[in-house]
Amino acid sequence: MFVKTSEDRVVAAGDSVAVGRWRAEFDVLMGRVAGRFGRVEPRRTARAYVLGLLSGIERKNCWWLAEQAGLAGPQAMQRLVRSARWDADEVRRYVIEHLGCPDGVLIVDETGFLKKGRGSAGVQRQYTGTAGRVENAQVGVFMAYASPRGRALIDRRLYLPKNSWLADPDRCRAAGVPQDATFATKPALAAQMITSALVAGVPAAWVSGDEVYGQDPHLRGVLEEARIGYVLAIAGNRRAHFNGADVPVADITHAAMPRHWHRYSAGAGAKGPRYYDWAWTPIDPQASGHRWLLIRRNPKTGELAYYRCHSPHPVPLLALVRVAGIRWSVEEAFQAAKGQVGLDHYQVRTWTGWHRHITLAMLALAFLATIAALSPPPDPQTIALTMPEIRRLLATIVFATSRSTRQTLHWSQWRRRHQANARQCHYQHRSRP
Repeated sequence: MFVKTSEDRVVAAGDSVAVGRWRAEFDVLMGRVAGRFGRVEPRRTARAYVLGLLSGIERKNCWWLAEQAGLAGPQAMQRLVRSARWDADEVRRYVIEHLGCPDGVLIVDETGFLKKGRGSAGVQRQYTGTAGRVENAQVGVFMAYASPRGRALIDRRLYLPKNSWLADPDRCRAAGVPQDATFATKPALAAQMITSALVAGVPAAWVSGDEVYGQDPHLRGVLEEARIGYVLAIAGNRRAHFNGADVPVADITHAAMPRHWHRYSAGAGAKGPRYYDWAWTPIDPQASGHRWLLIRRNPKTGELAYYRCHSPHPVPLLALVRVAGIRWSVEEAFQAAKGQVGLDHYQVRTWTGWHRHITLAMLALAFLATIAALSPPPDPQTIALTMPEIRRLLATIVFATSRSTRQTLHWSQWRRRHQANARQCHYQHRSRP
């Protein structure tokens, strides 16, 4: 009988798995974050928290993370997300250090977090693309950074509904929402993050986003004032000045002749290049800068998509196509963050707790993106290391841990006792007249 060891897995994975370098890079990352904490305990807990997010455990909330770290209970993890004070600046700096390029793209988008009850900060019944329908959920607005070197999430804001939350001071107080919090639309939250990134010197030439952001004139004005280009999706009923008239952009398509369409790839997909037909035309001639309507047509279905584009200087069609195609990087980042590092696994309700967990998950994702960027090119018979594969290798080789039977039984007893107490509280609450 043959037994595979960790060394066997390293050899099988090839030279692309540099165990020592990966571990050293993680130590560097956590060393940078350590300065954000005033005491040794939260530094150690933060390290254990991120290691847990990179592990292969089923759920990545405080209970599971504490068990993975070999702690006797979840209290230290809970204190970390409840009271630790630090922001996403270090995540952004770390990503830019490894992935930054002059032609980088900032991508803004939101994602939902399905919740039960009404106590979690910002939760209400609202539409979320996560479920594809109206659900009880929190919504976070995120900003990703994408370049030829990779992509990662670099900033986040929790959306606070105006009527159900900000108009209810008691509810805000119970969830730890800051007293000076004011209502901001999703495009306004995106503008805050973009402005913060540009002030910090993030190298970016473009901004991209879906229709929620493309329809907002204030966001477009912020970008134009900052002299940064944008390729923002818009609905076909949005209007633009074309040939001396103010018309819906869908009507402009009728003026496109066969010679105006060009077939280009919007980037690599899971099954190969994503080819579409593209056409563009100048719009809004009275405004400053260079402005175009970019039209994308699916060559199989004929489905059309529209983008409002702006640049301080002339650019070729392929430049706009590249930015339009790279917008999907944020969707890939959400998928990786939720599927690999537990972005949506939290069980915290407060404003602070949400931001702490989300930031630590973004940090773990940034580490995976950095390792992918640092890995050497693969041989012709294999694909490059993906973030899911890197996380699996980290969990089984680099940061592999083992738990004793006694520790496993301790946590089983702890969970069942805690769940029994919670059930009793729920029964008592529901039995009240």
